[in-house]
Amino acid sequence: MMFDLSNTFIALPGGFGTLEEIAEILTWAQLGLHSKPCGLINVDGYFDHLLAFLGNAVSNGFMKQEHRKMLLLSATPENLLDQMTA
Repeated sequence: MMFDLSNTFIALPGGFGTLEEIAEILTWAQLGLHSKPCGLINVDGYFDHLLAFLGNAVSNGFMKQEHRKMLLLSATPENLLDQMTA
């Protein structure tokens, strides 16, 4: 129901549950099940290590760059929302 009622997906800093939820919704997008924007609000660089991991996954051929680009990023909610509406 939450998926059906949502227009976008935004993750704030969190733990395993947050990572699982954003990874699942990105996987659905990767599989072509939706085209809704997905993003992270990177408060004080919280997700920097995750972003480095994703970059490493692309560099090593475990992830396509086009799939990495599906995850939008900003330090502020306003900028992230601007990206999502563009």
